[in-house]
Amino acid sequence: MITLNDLHPAKGSTHVSKRLGQGIGSGNGKTSGKGNKGDKSRTGGGVKPGFEGGQMPITRRTPKRGFNNARFAKVFQPVNLDTLAKKFDAGAEIDMDAMLKAKVIRKKLPVKILANGELGGKALKIKAAAFSAEAVKKIEAAGGTHEVI
Repeated sequence: MITLNDLHPAKGSTHVSKRLGQGIGSGNGKTSGKGNKGDKSRTGGGVKPGFEGGQMPITRRTPKRGFNNARFAKVFQPVNLDTLAKKFDAGAEIDMDAMLKAKVIRKKLPVKILANGELGGKALKIKAAAFSAEAVKKIEAAGGTHEVI
Protein backbone atom coordinates (compact mmCIF):
# COMPACT_ATOMS: atom_id res chain seq x y z
CA MET A 1 0.00 0.00 0.00
CA ILE A 2 1.29 3.46 -0.92
CA THR A 3 1.12 6.20 1.69
CA LEU A 4 1.66 9.93 1.27
CA ASN A 5 5.16 9.79 2.76
CA ASP A 6 6.17 7.23 0.08
CA LEU A 7 5.33 9.57 -2.84
CA HIS A 8 8.20 11.20 -4.68
CA PRO A 9 8.85 12.48 -8.22
CA ALA A 10 10.18 10.08 -10.85
CA LYS A 11 13.98 9.81 -10.91
CA GLY A 12 15.47 12.52 -13.11
CA SER A 13 12.23 14.52 -13.40
CA THR A 14 13.32 17.23 -10.94
CA HIS A 15 16.52 19.23 -10.59
CA VAL A 16 17.81 22.04 -8.44
CA SER A 17 17.35 25.37 -10.22
CA LYS A 18 20.39 27.56 -10.99
CA ARG A 19 20.93 30.31 -8.43
CA LEU A 20 22.06 33.12 -10.70
CA GLY A 21 23.87 36.28 -9.67
CA GLN A 22 25.07 34.94 -6.31
CA GLY A 23 28.68 36.08 -6.68
CA ILE A 24 31.68 34.94 -8.69
CA GLY A 25 32.41 31.91 -6.49
CA SER A 26 29.00 30.35 -7.24
CA GLY A 27 29.92 29.38 -10.81
CA ASN A 28 27.00 31.44 -12.15
CA GLY A 29 27.90 34.82 -10.74
CA LYS A 30 28.91 38.16 -12.19
CA THR A 31 27.11 38.04 -15.55
CA SER A 32 24.72 35.22 -14.49
CA GLY A 33 25.53 33.04 -17.50
CA LYS A 34 24.53 35.76 -19.98
CA GLY A 35 27.99 36.66 -21.25
CA ASN A 36 29.26 40.22 -21.57
CA LYS A 37 27.19 43.14 -22.87
CA GLY A 38 24.83 43.10 -25.84
CA ASP A 39 21.07 43.07 -26.20
CA LYS A 40 20.63 39.51 -24.94
CA SER A 41 22.41 40.26 -21.66
CA ARG A 42 19.91 43.00 -20.74
CA THR A 43 16.63 42.67 -18.91
CA GLY A 44 13.88 42.06 -21.46
CA GLY A 45 16.57 41.79 -24.13
CA GLY A 46 16.39 39.76 -27.31
CA VAL A 47 14.38 40.07 -30.48
CA LYS A 48 10.67 39.51 -31.02
CA PRO A 49 9.44 36.26 -32.60
CA GLY A 50 9.67 36.39 -36.38
CA PHE A 51 12.43 39.05 -36.44
CA GLU A 52 14.99 38.16 -39.10
CA GLY A 53 17.80 40.59 -38.36
CA GLY A 54 16.29 43.47 -40.33
CA GLN A 55 15.67 41.54 -43.54
CA MET A 56 12.05 41.53 -44.70
CA PRO A 57 10.35 38.76 -42.67
CA ILE A 58 8.93 35.74 -44.49
CA THR A 59 5.39 36.65 -43.44
CA ARG A 60 5.72 39.94 -45.31
CA ARG A 61 7.63 38.50 -48.29
CA THR A 62 5.01 35.94 -49.22
CA PRO A 63 2.09 37.09 -51.39
CA LYS A 64 -1.35 37.25 -49.81
CA ARG A 65 -3.73 37.17 -52.72
CA GLY A 66 -6.38 34.65 -53.58
CA PHE A 67 -9.33 33.20 -51.75
CA ASN A 68 -9.17 31.66 -48.29
CA ASN A 69 -12.21 29.78 -47.04
CA ALA A 70 -11.31 30.02 -43.33
CA ARG A 71 -13.77 32.89 -42.69
CA PHE A 72 -16.68 30.99 -44.25
CA ALA A 73 -15.93 27.40 -43.21
CA LYS A 74 -18.48 25.66 -40.99
CA VAL A 75 -16.94 24.41 -37.75
CA PHE A 76 -18.37 21.19 -36.33
CA GLN A 77 -17.74 19.18 -33.19
CA PRO A 78 -17.17 15.58 -34.27
CA VAL A 79 -18.94 12.84 -32.29
CA ASN A 80 -18.44 9.15 -33.06
CA LEU A 81 -21.17 6.52 -32.96
CA ASP A 82 -19.29 4.35 -30.45
CA THR A 83 -19.25 7.30 -28.01
CA LEU A 84 -23.02 7.65 -28.29
CA ALA A 85 -23.45 3.89 -27.84
CA LYS A 86 -21.42 4.00 -24.60
CA LYS A 87 -23.18 7.04 -23.10
CA PHE A 88 -26.82 6.41 -24.07
CA ASP A 89 -29.30 3.53 -23.69
CA ALA A 90 -31.29 2.03 -26.56
CA GLY A 91 -34.26 4.15 -27.64
CA ALA A 92 -32.75 7.35 -26.23
CA GLU A 93 -33.50 10.64 -27.95
CA ILE A 94 -30.18 12.42 -28.41
CA ASP A 95 -29.87 16.13 -29.14
CA MET A 96 -27.27 18.79 -28.28
CA ASP A 97 -28.59 19.29 -24.73
CA ALA A 98 -28.49 15.54 -24.02
CA MET A 99 -24.91 15.35 -25.35
CA LEU A 100 -23.86 18.31 -23.17
CA LYS A 101 -25.43 16.71 -20.10
CA ALA A 102 -23.70 13.37 -20.83
CA LYS A 103 -20.39 15.26 -21.41
CA VAL A 104 -20.07 13.94 -24.97
CA ILE A 105 -19.49 17.54 -26.15
CA ARG A 106 -18.16 20.56 -24.26
CA LYS A 107 -19.48 23.56 -26.22
CA LYS A 108 -22.69 24.55 -27.97
CA LEU A 109 -21.18 24.29 -31.46
CA PRO A 110 -22.87 22.39 -34.31
CA VAL A 111 -22.35 18.63 -33.99
CA LYS A 112 -21.45 16.25 -36.82
CA ILE A 113 -22.01 12.53 -36.24
CA LEU A 114 -19.22 10.35 -37.64
CA ALA A 115 -19.31 6.61 -38.31
CA ASN A 116 -16.36 5.51 -36.15
CA GLY A 117 -17.33 2.43 -34.12
CA GLU A 118 -20.59 0.49 -33.88
CA LEU A 119 -23.91 1.19 -32.17
CA GLY A 120 -24.11 -2.38 -30.91
CA GLY A 121 -27.71 -2.80 -32.08
CA LYS A 122 -28.95 0.22 -30.11
CA ALA A 123 -31.77 2.07 -31.90
CA LEU A 124 -31.06 5.74 -31.15
CA LYS A 125 -32.97 8.84 -32.25
CA ILE A 126 -30.20 11.31 -33.06
CA LYS A 127 -30.62 15.02 -33.86
CA ALA A 128 -27.50 16.83 -35.09
CA ALA A 129 -26.36 19.54 -37.52
CA ALA A 130 -24.69 17.03 -39.87
CA PHE A 131 -24.13 13.31 -40.40
CA SER A 132 -21.57 11.43 -42.45
CA ALA A 133 -23.10 9.12 -45.07
CA GLU A 134 -21.62 6.05 -43.39
CA ALA A 135 -23.01 7.14 -40.00
CA VAL A 136 -26.52 7.41 -41.48
CA LYS A 137 -26.22 3.84 -42.83
CA LYS A 138 -25.11 2.50 -39.44
CA ILE A 139 -27.85 4.37 -37.53
CA GLU A 140 -30.57 3.07 -39.86
CA ALA A 141 -29.12 -0.47 -39.83
CA ALA A 142 -29.41 -0.47 -36.02
CA GLY A 143 -33.07 0.61 -36.31
CA GLY A 144 -32.49 4.20 -35.23
CA THR A 145 -33.41 7.51 -36.83
CA HIS A 146 -31.47 10.65 -37.67
CA GLU A 147 -32.67 14.22 -38.02
CA VAL A 148 -30.71 17.19 -39.35
CA ILE A 149 -31.39 20.32 -37.31
